[in-house]
Amino acid sequence: MTDTTSANVTPIKRPVRWHIGVFLLPAFLVYTAIMILPLIETLRLSFYNVVDGAPAFVGFANYKVLFGDPRWGHDFWNAFRNNLIFFAVHMCVQNPIGIALAALLSTPKLRFVSFYRTAIFLPTLLSFVIVGFIWKLILSPIWGVAPGLMSMVGLRSLFEPWLGKTDTALVTVSLISNWQYIGIPMMLIYAALLSIPEEVIEAAECDGITGWSQFWKIKLPLILPAIGIISILTFVGNFNAFDLIYTVQGALAGPDGATDILGTFLYRTFFGFQLQMGDRSMGATVATVMFLIILAGVSLYLFTIQRRMRRYQF
Repeated sequence: MTDTTSANVTPIKRPVRWHIGVFLLPAFLVYTAIMILPLIETLRLSFYNVVDGAPAFVGFANYKVLFGDPRWGHDFWNAFRNNLIFFAVHMCVQNPIGIALAALLSTPKLRFVSFYRTAIFLPTLLSFVIVGFIWKLILSPIWGVAPGLMSMVGLRSLFEPWLGKTDTALVTVSLISNWQYIGIPMMLIYAALLSIPEEVIEAAECDGITGWSQFWKIKLPLILPAIGIISILTFVGNFNAFDLIYTVQGALAGPDGATDILGTFLYRTFFGFQLQMGDRSMGATVATVMFLIILAGVSLYLFTIQRRMRRYQF
């Protein structure tokens, strides 16, 4: 009887959820059209160049020129070095201050939290053109307000044309970028702090851990995954940066290339500037190198750093 019943049982077939593919198809097509296909075409174009007036496959010749030619190599390594400095300033200034601000805003007895949060995040919503133009006016040694403000506090002698000096221009532009985008790490860390269960905080208070000691010993380890995400977003954003430096210092990223990063170097290479003609093949080569740098940084985070931080997740 049991064998007959078992033989007559038919497995239940799960319905094919074809509607999921229908809803995903438009997004997939749009993403493919504006992201995947241009990326593939850029990678392909980096292996071609114009020979005798016609496109020809040249293999890695463009990369050899980019890294080995004295002029191309000098400009590329200068832009890469400046990009590393640009990223380091954001990691050492923007993110720590953003974490500190989030910790202050998350204190339970602080008043006007909404006002402070909005005021700090507001520059993030401004256009980079507006931010660059405003700070050029502020820091101008001729008509800027910075010399007057520093005179009011007795620091006029410390003012210098920071945007016009090769040794201070890059750091100055980096600090302007920090001022504009410091609200992003602040809000992400603030949200991570608010997501910590109250039971954990109450247990720490019962053990006598309060104040900043509670933040360093309890909260900070729990928000390390959020800090890791902020760090990789900062890396990707900085190595894709272009707009603010272009607005403040122009396409030449002056003075004397002191603020030139990979984004501005790519712009001049691909589109040309003034008397310099654009080179699509070399521009695609620079873009491919930028993509590989970002891919290496993201892969390092995903396969090494993120695995070590999972132990702090709930």
